[in-house]
Amino acid sequence: MKCPHCLEGFHDTWEARGEIAKDKDGSWRIVSTKCPACKRAVIKLLCVIPGPKIPGCSNVFFSGIVYPRSPSRMPLSEHIPERFAQDYREACQVLADSAKASAALSRSCLQNILREKANIKQGKLYDEIEQVLNSKQLPTYVADPLHDVRVVGNFAAHPIKSEKTGEVLDVEPGEAEANLDALEALLDHYFVKPKEQEDRRKKLNEKLKEAGKEPLT
Repeated sequence: MKCPHCLEGFHDTWEARGEIAKDKDGSWRIVSTKCPACKRAVIKLLCVIPGPKIPGCSNVFFSGIVYPRSPSRMPLSEHIPERFAQDYREACQVLADSAKASAALSRSCLQNILREKANIKQGKLYDEIEQVLNSKQLPTYVADPLHDVRVVGNFAAHPIKSEKTGEVLDVEPGEAEANLDALEALLDHYFVKPKEQEDRRKKLNEKLKEAGKEPLT
């Protein structure tokens, strides 16, 4: 399985924690496993139907992970400013419970990043995305998810999403996830990639210095 905490794959072995309740649906039980990479627990709730197991069929009536509440998304780099990282984490954390709340958090964060980093004229989120896309300043892997935010969110039919980005409003299927995809791409482009490039150049300059050559400027 893929660990919902750190997203690393591992061979899962589930340990039964015993029956916690019984009703007309079956026997409710807790099972758990631990990721060998991040050492964090994954806990699942099962409902097992009473009676002998039928060959070729599952006697599990219900199976669902109860911890963590939702799978992790992009592991956050230390280079991402905390003011954006916090909004991103909260948008991910509430996704399983409220796609509306997650979308509101991520829309607001998207707008704040664009206003700080994209050198745009401030206005409605729809118009700000349009400015950035028309400027061709973003690579395709960032521009495409940002375009999807407007399309999947159906901003034309719901302009308040563009006008009041932090409002908790009804969402289209997949909208909250599309917002998080775009947010991840923006965070990577504006904060992670530049720092990685800076670190690579620093290492290269150290090698040039050792070789008695002029560093890159």
